[in-house]
Amino acid sequence: MDRDKLELSKEEMTAYGYRIVDAVVEHFETQNSKFPLASGTREEMDSLFLEEAPEKASDPQEVLEFVIEKVMKQSAIITHPKSFSFVPGPSNYVSAMSDTLATGFNIFSGGWSQSPPAAELEIVTISWLLKIFGLPVKKGGGIFTSGGSMANLTAIVTARRVMCGEDFANAVIYLSDQAHSSNIKALRIVGFTKDQIRLIPTDSEFKFSTIKLRSAIARDRLEGYNPFCVIATAGTTNTGTVDPLTEISKICKEEKLWFHIDGAYGGAAILAKNGKELLKGISKADSLTVDPHKWFFQPYEMGCLLIRNHKYLKSTFLEKPEYLRDIEGNESEINFYDHGVQLTRRFRALKFYMSLKTFGLEGFRNAITYNIKIAEKTEKLLRKSKKWEIVSPATLAIINFRYNPLGTDFSEKKLDELNQKISGMVTASREAQLVTTILNKQVVLRMCLINPRTTFDDVKDTLALCEKFADEILG
Repeated sequence: MDRDKLELSKEEMTAYGYRIVDAVVEHFETQNSKFPLASGTREEMDSLFLEEAPEKASDPQEVLEFVIEKVMKQSAIITHPKSFSFVPGPSNYVSAMSDTLATGFNIFSGGWSQSPPAAELEIVTISWLLKIFGLPVKKGGGIFTSGGSMANLTAIVTARRVMCGEDFANAVIYLSDQAHSSNIKALRIVGFTKDQIRLIPTDSEFKFSTIKLRSAIARDRLEGYNPFCVIATAGTTNTGTVDPLTEISKICKEEKLWFHIDGAYGGAAILAKNGKELLKGISKADSLTVDPHKWFFQPYEMGCLLIRNHKYLKSTFLEKPEYLRDIEGNESEINFYDHGVQLTRRFRALKFYMSLKTFGLEGFRNAITYNIKIAEKTEKLLRKSKKWEIVSPATLAIINFRYNPLGTDFSEKKLDELNQKISGMVTASREAQLVTTILNKQVVLRMCLINPRTTFDDVKDTLALCEKFADEILG
């Protein structure tokens, strides 16, 4: 080891790398038999990690073993088959190793001149996605981002620039009360006030109310505002609901509004036959967010923004500092730092490229179809039980339900407390991750079933655990 050059010898690097691969393989092989949840107080974490920055070098293997045992193995297993909460990240081994390659070679994926293959693979994989979602491949474009939040931010900034130019003082934007919070955060970041954001109530199925949308647009125009954009959702985080995309697209066309679809969660379901039907109208978007690190089974971080006209990204984000003047290239050689916020970008396209080449679209399609079917099978199981009530049916692999046995006359407050306690006890057991959300002002349990390694037995075992805890609570 040469400490002053920050280098390990060839033998040390080989041993170090093999140990990391062994640890990752072991994780993939044994994760199903472990608890999906982590635990640890701030005091416990401080006692393990809190120290001054070390002045002297340490043995690399000792540092590595400490991190494997105390960090990696003590974190929640988001890829666990009983990780049902939020939006799990199932991931896959090929993409994980691809990320290691991209990081190991330290590929700069911002400009063409630094890595033509990296830029080309981003162009190719973006084109694959454009075709999948029915957007124009020749005219369209896109960019890989850190996640859906950055993709939505990029879309909003682009829409504002194209539709409003430099003056957006009177601009207003429309989204439903089930839209993802990242959209609200993005609007706040780019300078929109609460008075410029219209949260449109959803209907009884948690879908964007187009009647209320039309009324809001008309009212705003009469009051002197400048409507410029509608954000619809293709797979809400709460319920998996898909907004009426075709109808909203018609409204946007009539009113000359930018149509952005947040498909960060549900967009990938277009690969499944039943998912494609639900997502009808998604090809009408001016911009579309999808999140490969969700239902395209990629490791964190990987979001994506697709856009109907790639020139809009460049006209929004292009800057020409003096230190980049020698590497501009020609029009066909895309510098992705001109298409988004980041200048320095990691090689995100590689993991998506390698996993699709390895497993094929058929493999992804079968996994997504399986996810949708297991959620529907879970709904049937719950409907046959006298103990459970469906609050929102299985939609794009998400289902919401609550413990509410027939023959009881619990108040809404009592039911809320009961289901919250069930969730808390499941979490405390660490046997599954199953948390609550709020629908129709009710506390409900929510399952997100996008892990292709989740079995129906995993679901039944978790429901049985919930019933056991409910019996304990009720005495």
